[in-house]
Amino acid sequence: MIGIFDSGVGGLSVFREIRKILPEESYIYYADNANCPYGDKPAGFVIGRAREITEFLVKEGAQIIVVACNTATAAAIGTLRAEYSDKESQETRQRMLDLSGGRQDHIMFIGMEPAVKAAAKITKSGVVGVLATSGTLHGEKYINTRDHYSNGITVVEHVGKGFVELVENGETSGEHAEQIVSASLKPLLDAGADTIVLGCTHYPFLTETIRKVASCIAPQREIEIIDPAPAVARHLLDVMNEEGLLHNLRTGAADDSNREYPGTAAQETAGTGSVRLVASSSSQILDRLYSRIEKKELPLRP
Repeated sequence: MIGIFDSGVGGLSVFREIRKILPEESYIYYADNANCPYGDKPAGFVIGRAREITEFLVKEGAQIIVVACNTATAAAIGTLRAEYSDKESQETRQRMLDLSGGRQDHIMFIGMEPAVKAAAKITKSGVVGVLATSGTLHGEKYINTRDHYSNGITVVEHVGKGFVELVENGETSGEHAEQIVSASLKPLLDAGADTIVLGCTHYPFLTETIRKVASCIAPQREIEIIDPAPAVARHLLDVMNEEGLLHNLRTGAADDSNREYPGTAAQETAGTGSVRLVASSSSQILDRLYSRIEKKELPLRP
């Protein structure tokens, strides 16, 4: 079973890409929407939530975890790997054996990374814009990536103010959404950006609105929008293959996916593995967005 978590529904943009290449696997998705957004939370708080959610997912049968949140990746993935992935550590091995009921002695994590490298390769103007949360933009992982791949190009950044809230409210199109998007996108386009990196997993659900706004602000410029989720999905596949998890998952080993748990909304898709959705608060928008992903009816509308 593949575990996926985010501060809210945004990680479904990553789940969507993973499901395309791993349609037969089973999934448990955790939306921590009671604490969303993570972007303005202290790093210690995010680390604490990441630990709690990791342990919940492991107990429920997750054999690998995708941290489908840029902010949580920046703040917590180093801690998670140190505490749950190091199979050379006896303390880690015992912790994981206890959490998993003896099924596994470590768990691998797949994180998010704003795709500055990809953007640097395709920009024609030499200016790359990055939309992300404050937590991501100030994270060491992002800063190191930006500095490594920005030689010869200019990287301009802006927090997508209000973007997460739009998606969490199910409002990804319309005049109000366009106004919110314009306020954060315009500074990047005014600086000459022709490539926009989406540095938060919520933002891909605003892609059509971003395109519409960009065409109004810079009508003579062809704007490329980069979503890192497909690359994350491919990396997950590689790691699962290396860890021998593709075989284990497909044969149903240690798969408790048919059980029900309090606060869980279970969804099934014919011919594929199960998908279980869990929310720390109301699951209404999570259920709606998942349903639209399955039916390929995006963008989500109010």
